[in-house]
Amino acid sequence: MEIKTKAMGLVEIQDEQIIELVDGFYGFEEFHKYALLDSGKEPFFWVQSLDDQNLAFIVIDPFLFRPDYELDIDDELLKPIEAESPKDLLVFALVTIPPAGSPITANLQGPLIINKKNKKAFQAVLNDGKWNTKHDILAELNAAGRN
Repeated sequence: MEIKTKAMGLVEIQDEQIIELVDGFYGFEEFHKYALLDSGKEPFFWVQSLDDQNLAFIVIDPFLFRPDYELDIDDELLKPIEAESPKDLLVFALVTIPPAGSPITANLQGPLIINKKNKKAFQAVLNDGKWNTKHDILAELNAAGRN
């Protein structure tokens, strides 16, 4: 299947790349179908809306820069995506790339949770106070000795 993307123009995708956000992203609840795309710039990925070519998010695996990242998600929240085990889940943090001179940040308070088996997903909200919406990715990579 060929899709129009915000950043890469026309891209060929496979069915395995399509994910369904059961409730959409916060602020974009009307959009449910997305494709998970390799950005070509590790360690980032694109989550591209299939309904609106101008709607896309950059995401990153939060465990790359925060090995201590923990998710305390109620089992009830996992029911809509039919997850049976933590092994079934992929976790991504949404990334903000601000104007030059400001740090690139990741939202660890509102991660994207994907069930690998059925490609259903949702955006969680972690209320434990440990994580926030603006973790400096490069500073945390340096602190973790991974940069």
